[in-house]
Amino acid sequence: MCGIAGMLSKSKDLSQRKSLIENISESLKMRGPDGSGEFITPYAALIHRRLSVIDPENGAQPMRFGKYIIVYNGEIYNTDEIREELEHFGYEFETHCDTEVVLKAYHKWKERSCEKLNGIFAYAVWDDEEKELFACRDRIGVKPLYYAEKGGIFAFASRIKSLLLIDEISARVDEDGLNEIFMLGPASTIGKAVFRDINELPPASYLTYRDGKTSIKEYWSLEAKEHRESEEQTIERTHFLVTDAIERQLVSDAPLCTFLSGGLDSSIISEIAAKRFREKGEVLDTYSVDYVDNDKYFKSSLFQPNKDSDYIDMTADYIGSSHHNIVLDNTDVADALIDSAFARTVPGFTDVDSSLLLFCREVKKNHKVALSGECADEIFGGYPWYHNKDILFEETFPWSRSTDVRKSILRQGFLENGEEYAHSRYLETVKKTSYLDTDSKTEKRMREMFRLNLDWFMQTLLVRKDVMSMESSLEVRVPFCDYRIVEYAYNMPWSIKALDGREKGVLRKAFENELPYEIAWRKKSPYPKTHNPIYFARVCELTRRVLADKECPLYEMLNVKKVHELMRDPNALDAPWYGQLMRGPQVLAYIVQIYWWIKGNNVEFV
Repeated sequence: MCGIAGMLSKSKDLSQRKSLIENISESLKMRGPDGSGEFITPYAALIHRRLSVIDPENGAQPMRFGKYIIVYNGEIYNTDEIREELEHFGYEFETHCDTEVVLKAYHKWKERSCEKLNGIFAYAVWDDEEKELFACRDRIGVKPLYYAEKGGIFAFASRIKSLLLIDEISARVDEDGLNEIFMLGPASTIGKAVFRDINELPPASYLTYRDGKTSIKEYWSLEAKEHRESEEQTIERTHFLVTDAIERQLVSDAPLCTFLSGGLDSSIISEIAAKRFREKGEVLDTYSVDYVDNDKYFKSSLFQPNKDSDYIDMTADYIGSSHHNIVLDNTDVADALIDSAFARTVPGFTDVDSSLLLFCREVKKNHKVALSGECADEIFGGYPWYHNKDILFEETFPWSRSTDVRKSILRQGFLENGEEYAHSRYLETVKKTSYLDTDSKTEKRMREMFRLNLDWFMQTLLVRKDVMSMESSLEVRVPFCDYRIVEYAYNMPWSIKALDGREKGVLRKAFENELPYEIAWRKKSPYPKTHNPIYFARVCELTRRVLADKECPLYEMLNVKKVHELMRDPNALDAPWYGQLMRGPQVLAYIVQIYWWIKGNNVEFV
């Protein structure tokens, strides 16, 4: 994986902005500490930072072929097939890296080249003769790409922070941006980046920029199709697609490991990886995360019925991995809230972010690549809201069903249109859903839920995983995001997907003979969070410091009385803020992240 950025301008000589180019490159260093490169002319500047994983001796970027120059971030999992096809057309290759394949695929097929790629990627190709830029992002949106056009400059980057280094682009936030933070956060609307001057290139889209004109087109979308396979065939096909995706993503010239939570998804990945390692006479390393004294303070709930630690050792012993349990200090997790907010350049997923950041830093000490089990829940119906009929048909985001809890921490009258803003985003998403005329009411709603989860909850997790891992210079791959699995699962009848009345029933059935029964049929448990009161005490201390700064614009936005109430009683909220993991302590942590986001970026509200 890597970090990329670029600037284009007709009116400003970019070759005279070398110090800015260096600063942008430095801002991407954690995404690519192994090498750097620039392509600079008066009209265009392309910047690349490399985390070398495949063919580390070659593949330096920006890479040129004819009139085209590419900066690329990602991994392509069907590289060999595309290379062979291009060789059939007479192309020759000097490296084994996928960058050269992507570049020559663009030379051959232009914008249609992105349809050929199976992987996670964001890249930009500059046509040095036609003075045109092409930029593209993977179908699911695993790899980020942001862009801005302001003051005669068009710029793009893997990080929002990199764009804010450009004088013409400011850290201004309007009412829409505030609604994104307070009414939707830590989720965000696809295409938006909170800041008024900055946009996100949506997943499955490509951008062209020429003569001051920007055009964005979608090259892939979920399409409803009739599912013609039997239950048995569907189980077999699910097994093949998941196995193939995992095996394709085990290719690496750098040390590779897996994240293992003891749940179904990570256990499937780790089992298949361990098997392939054994075939080579090697032992797979697996990693899990926990918190000091978490067993002592754990309390079972509907969303988190049992501890991961009960199952991790069982899986590791079964697959024969060398397992490492990273135990995080609770005070460190709270203090890392600030680092994780700076890494995102926007407020984030509180301790779900900060703990992952600390975890990835530890994993990076011995490994450069990891596989993780994100996104199976979104596409195979793993979350409780898929199965609770009282929630299923509500016309709202199921993980954030009401804005009341959000409005309760805000000053009365602040963001009066917040509820309308959030609901309009919900309606826009549902409207994008593709149906069949033969869909029952339940099947139709399950397609809508799939779309909602894909565009919102899943994107939140993908941003989290990309930012926190790359901030640690660790590449994390997510096999369940293979678009072939996503397409197949979208059209799978709910009766098969929820086989035996269980969440992810078809996935469990597909792999039940390759895992211990207790793992294959274990009730879903989310990402582990700390239950230690030390964490809550430290978050309260950080919150008091926030409230002491009455000069910060945040103070005037908050219902300070309600915030103090939360500090006295973390259970004072009537409902979760977001999903299964953001409750009282996390709302306070979110306030801390918003504060440091404002201070760290000199945010101006307009």
